[in-house]
Amino acid sequence: MTAIRKAGEHCSTADVRRALSALMPHLTSYWERPLRDYASVAHDVKNFHSESSARRHAMELLCRCVKRAARRSGYDHDEAQSASQQLMASPVLQTGPHCLLLIEPDAFYTHLFSLLGLNANSREWYITYHASTVSFAEKAKKGPGWLWLEGEPLNVFGLPRGQMDSFSICGSNGPYRFAFSNAKGDPAPNDSAAYLLSELPSDEFSSAADAIRAANQTLWRGNLPSPIKLLQLDDFDIADLVADHLDDAGSWMSARFIGGGKVAESILDAMDRLNIGSWQGWVRRTTDLFWRLEKGRIVPLRLQGNTLRARTPSSFAVSFRPDRIAAALRQRAIVPSLYTVFLVLSILQGVRALGGCRQTIYYPLMRYLTAIGLERSGNFDLLSDLRGDDRPGLWGHRVLKPADGYPFQDIGFFGEAPRPLSEYAEMPLVKSSGDLASFTGDPIWENLSEQIANGVITSGSTEWQLSGS
Repeated sequence: MTAIRKAGEHCSTADVRRALSALMPHLTSYWERPLRDYASVAHDVKNFHSESSARRHAMELLCRCVKRAARRSGYDHDEAQSASQQLMASPVLQTGPHCLLLIEPDAFYTHLFSLLGLNANSREWYITYHASTVSFAEKAKKGPGWLWLEGEPLNVFGLPRGQMDSFSICGSNGPYRFAFSNAKGDPAPNDSAAYLLSELPSDEFSSAADAIRAANQTLWRGNLPSPIKLLQLDDFDIADLVADHLDDAGSWMSARFIGGGKVAESILDAMDRLNIGSWQGWVRRTTDLFWRLEKGRIVPLRLQGNTLRARTPSSFAVSFRPDRIAAALRQRAIVPSLYTVFLVLSILQGVRALGGCRQTIYYPLMRYLTAIGLERSGNFDLLSDLRGDDRPGLWGHRVLKPADGYPFQDIGFFGEAPRPLSEYAEMPLVKSSGDLASFTGDPIWENLSEQIANGVITSGSTEWQLSGS
């Protein structure tokens, strides 16, 4: 019997759970267990160790990136060193939410889930990556440019619609200041908005991403009853990390991936092949490895011969050489694509990435594409490590999605007692994850569910062999 679907659903919650369990068998035993059990295992990762010199070098560069980001966030030298050491001891990152204010429900409850896992494993740092190459506006007035407070959608920075539809939050085309204005343009029109505005920095920021990063540090330190420290990495941190690779002739990215040229081409060609088969739509070639950042907008680039070129009318072009790409990254002329982000943040090092409804599928496929490049480059020691990674990507975003969740109440704003984290910890995963609307409302999950039900896609599929499940 076909399950009755709600309006806007492309598949049922039962379809999604069956699909997740089929591709990630470890989930099967956790659906009925307390959320704390799944959170604990998601953050339980063995110390970094590798026989591959390329992988060890990539981890060294990532740790340097973490230390640099920690100092930029106001932590001292010893604290920055501590964050780096934890990454080596427990290589796991939360990479699910986009660059959203901590108080936004989609991000807030993911952070609470992460706190459960970090507490269970006695960690001191919460290290996250939040994508900032996204626009201000998303459907239904959600996303980095919106915050719903007291049932009303508020414009976080008070931006005109034309700017919200066109610009990326990583663009340095400010100034940006927090406003929380309503449709009439009135700033902070309700008590919750007024309180939040008084809590956040009143400074002007060159980009919305910088503003959100600073606001989250303020909210985390001042309102969450946790000794765990927050460290946020964004796309400019990753741009500098990629540049570090390319400035180092001994890096695999410099010598083989970009220096050789053919390896990158083989990965892009494999991406095209992947996108016309049963995994269609999961890893789309929206841009070739990098985006052009131009007047606050991101523009696709195409690898043509030995040059990355922007589409017309832009005249931007950069030679596909390590030194030229590194310089363009440091000048903020380009930023990494999502594939390149995960390559230098997780795949090369074997760092576990916790992600959301799409990442749970596209990340293992990105690893499969990388394996094709490693075979092409003859880097078989790193390929061997890649094949041996233990669950390198796990579902870790919107795992906690309470139906009645309201961060202002849970965080204890206005002096009321906050809801204890233990209440969420005891929920079974099948309940904590709620209606799975991000899955069921996505047509790509309908297709995947059907492909799995029909046996076209299985946990034994070639493209899934690098999932570590």
